[in-house]
Amino acid sequence: MADSKIILITGANTGIGFEVVKALYSADKPYTVLVGSRTASKAQDAISAIQTEFPSSTNQLVPLVVDIESDESIQKAHDEVASKFGKLDALVNNAGAQFDRDITSGALTEREAWNKAWNVNTAGTQVTTTTFTPLLLKSGDPRILFVTSGASSLNNTVHRKLRMDHSPDAGWPKTGISVTSYRSAKTGLNMLMREWDRLLKNDGVKVWAVSPGLLATGLGGSVQAMKAMGAEDASVAGPFFRAILEGERDGDVGRVVTRAGVQEW
Repeated sequence: MADSKIILITGANTGIGFEVVKALYSADKPYTVLVGSRTASKAQDAISAIQTEFPSSTNQLVPLVVDIESDESIQKAHDEVASKFGKLDALVNNAGAQFDRDITSGALTEREAWNKAWNVNTAGTQVTTTTFTPLLLKSGDPRILFVTSGASSLNNTVHRKLRMDHSPDAGWPKTGISVTSYRSAKTGLNMLMREWDRLLKNDGVKVWAVSPGLLATGLGGSVQAMKAMGAEDASVAGPFFRAILEGERDGDVGRVVTRAGVQEW
């Protein structure tokens, strides 16, 4: 469809990204959604599931292999989008991961986990945004969304839903839940968003960080574990992101937006 908005969502085969794809595919406005995934098979599986759920949609879903830990993969994805579409209307930087539990299990050393947390959530997102910006600048209404977290707020480091509402007892080692590398990387992502808002303001690019709330995805180990912590169903993310892409939060450009308003820094 010549008038459809072309939206790229990274990490779109599961969790929040998957729900955003569903919301756009089922919309009554024309969209071509590029379903970003690290493998073609996972992207295609997600597409098949969504098309089965919404068989009457006339929108388009296009698989796109993109691994944001690989510069080569990011560049190859860019070249494919440039060749097929010549532009990009919105980039939803959704791909992210949490590695703190791998420290506890011994699967990763502390340094390895921290490096991976920043590589995926911040550095990989930065490289992806840099690579795709020239295509965004060819759009008449370019938008960039960075998926952040309520746990990234410096103003609210006490996070009750994550069961971090008190300081542990004196002594070492400390026990209990800790997602410090993830929280720190997402706080860094908020600054990354602020920089992109500054850099692209005069190019007419609208930029946000989006804090969708504590949702039941595989990020915390399993959907069931997240629900046990009080997480909401991930499906609430779809309409929220679509509303931002369709202009409902244009008054909050350059901020961290939540479904209820604006998240404090």
